[in-house]
Amino acid sequence: MTFIIVGYGRVGARTARILHEEGRAVVVVENDPDKADRAREAGFEVVEGDGTNESVLKRAGVENAVALGGFTGDPNSNFAACMIGKRFGCRVVMRISEDYREEIYERYEEDVDEVVYPERLGAAGAKTALLGGSFNALGELTEQLRLTTVTIPADAPVVGQKVNEIDLGDFGRIYAHGREREEMTIPLPGTVVEAGDQLALVVDDDGLERTRAALLGE
Repeated sequence: MTFIIVGYGRVGARTARILHEEGRAVVVVENDPDKADRAREAGFEVVEGDGTNESVLKRAGVENAVALGGFTGDPNSNFAACMIGKRFGCRVVMRISEDYREEIYERYEEDVDEVVYPERLGAAGAKTALLGGSFNALGELTEQLRLTTVTIPADAPVVGQKVNEIDLGDFGRIYAHGREREEMTIPLPGTVVEAGDQLALVVDDDGLERTRAALLGE
């Protein structure tokens, strides 16, 4: 399962690092020689070239990649890279600036799997967007703390448990709960978790995967 990161700036570098630390294969595509060298020094496989060029992405393994993230500072380049990735069956996530007008955001959102604002979301959120699924990092509170939501599937181990019985150790805290299609509120300790519920959490950056496992059994 290879993840392609187009753009090794601040967002791309941190996203690549988080994926790599979780044991996932990462290939970086970068056309700036200095950034490409930094990616190599960090231990990544690097393909130098323009990420909007199909032949460059083929060299990076797009035909067999599971996901592609367009994380350069240019949304047009990110979109072009994502469209190539999409043609090859990749999950595609593109970075835009959060000051984009709503109609532009909606246009991009229709064509890619997810649009992220890394200035607000952080690299952990960009990483979870690439992975997909029901466990989503919403934003950074600090360098180490994340706001996260999770939708509870029917086979999750926490179904039937009370909120105050769910043990996330010292790496996470549940702060809101909502039934399907209802607004989230601060839960009572005796609130029982049902399939389809949403939980909102504050999670330590190093505890994201442990939190996922505790709630979803993965």
